[in-house]
Amino acid sequence: MEQQLQPQPQNNIIIYIAIFLITAVIFFVIGYLIRKKTAENKIKGAEEESKRIIENAKKEAETVKKEAENIRKEEVVKVKEEIINAKNDLEKEIRERRSDVQQQEKRLIKKEEVLDQKESEIDKKLKQIEAEEASIEATKAEVQKMKDSELDQLEKIARLSQEEAKQELLAIVDEKLVAEKAERIRAMESEIEDTADDKAKEVITYAIQKCAADHTAESTISIVSLPNDEMKGRIIGREGRNIKTLESLTGVEFIIDDTPETIVISGFDPLRREVARIALEKLIDDGRIHPAKIEEMVEKAKEQLAKDIKDEGERASMETGVMRLNPDLINLLGKLKFRTSYGQNVLMHSIEVSHLARIMADELGLDSKLAARAGLLHDIGKALDHDMEGTHVQIGVDVLKKCKENEKVLNCVEAHHGDVPVQYPEGFLVIAADAISASRPGARRETLEAYIKRLESLETIANSFDGVDKSFAIQAGREVRIIVKPDKINDDQMTIMARQIAEKIENEMDYPGQIKVNIVREKRVIDYAK
Repeated sequence: MEQQLQPQPQNNIIIYIAIFLITAVIFFVIGYLIRKKTAENKIKGAEEESKRIIENAKKEAETVKKEAENIRKEEVVKVKEEIINAKNDLEKEIRERRSDVQQQEKRLIKKEEVLDQKESEIDKKLKQIEAEEASIEATKAEVQKMKDSELDQLEKIARLSQEEAKQELLAIVDEKLVAEKAERIRAMESEIEDTADDKAKEVITYAIQKCAADHTAESTISIVSLPNDEMKGRIIGREGRNIKTLESLTGVEFIIDDTPETIVISGFDPLRREVARIALEKLIDDGRIHPAKIEEMVEKAKEQLAKDIKDEGERASMETGVMRLNPDLINLLGKLKFRTSYGQNVLMHSIEVSHLARIMADELGLDSKLAARAGLLHDIGKALDHDMEGTHVQIGVDVLKKCKENEKVLNCVEAHHGDVPVQYPEGFLVIAADAISASRPGARRETLEAYIKRLESLETIANSFDGVDKSFAIQAGREVRIIVKPDKINDDQMTIMARQIAEKIENEMDYPGQIKVNIVREKRVIDYAK
């Protein structure tokens, strides 16, 4: 029984657990109620705070609204005051202007009255003038009648009609005018010579002295020296294959004759001739001569020639001080080294013309840079005239237009042979420099055919004038000597004839330098003593 009455450990644990659970539930309920109460208090406090904030905001908004209304009312008052002031100023200005307009109207009315008076006076004067003109016309008619009657009486007395008397009078006047014109021409020429000839000679002489260009004469052949005569056989090759290859690649003729250690290259194209010369010299230096090597050396010669052409163009540009040239113009200038005109190297001629034109422009106070540029480029068309149709002047102008050269340079180039009028004074300097460079002794040589043709043309022009007995072209065509008939041409008429012949030569002939027209009149009187 005692064992049954003793509490069992398992029952005690259950009781403890139940008590713990009941206690936890009670505490949980109490905590929940406390938290709920706390949350409700916080919510209530937040609601009260929000109401307080809203009320404060409403009060501030009403305060701001009242302040804004006050400010707006003040601004409206200020604007109204400004409008009133502006209106008053405007009304005052309108009143002042009205007074000015009224004063101007008064002055205009006075001027109109004065003009009306002047107009009436002018009308009176016009009527007086018309009356005077009518009386003058009547007087003229009376004078004409008297003149006609006097002319009739003079015709009856002189037994000549009015037309015949006029012709006779004109013949006398014309004869006197010939002498007067000749005298005036002589006086003007003397005056011009006194004032301008010395200055022109001084400028030209100074320019020529400062320009020291070499005389250069080119031909249609080039000569290549050989180290020995055995080299000729190697150049000819087996069955002539080497020389044939050279001629076919270069387009020139190689003349291998009995001249010791010399080969002559012949051809009219100087560029091809130069390529052949360079290639042949390279082959001789190399020593290996066969068709493949020849082709290689010809290509190298063409490359070297292109480089030489560019170098020559740049050298000409640097030497003359003509900068900023188009690269195409540089190459064309270099090609002029291999172009000749009457035996004169065109590149050297162009450089010389550039120097002469620049020096004369400096002496005369003109644009020396323009003169030098136009002088250097004046014959640029000669680099292409073998390949293109047209004169070297027109070709040169077209090339310069493509390169966008200055209009002044274009006119100087186009006018240097008289194709168009000269528009700038530097153009005359280019013409003068071109003539100086071409005409000085030794600078050029002409072909026999051109030389004879020019002489014949000179004599033909001189013989075309009435009163010429004989004419002779002398001094290599620099002078034409004319003998006139003394019974037809007097001393005064000689002066006029010389001028007319010179003008006809200028208009109809192309020639370097100048031509002197020399007229000789010889009168001989012969009698016999018997």
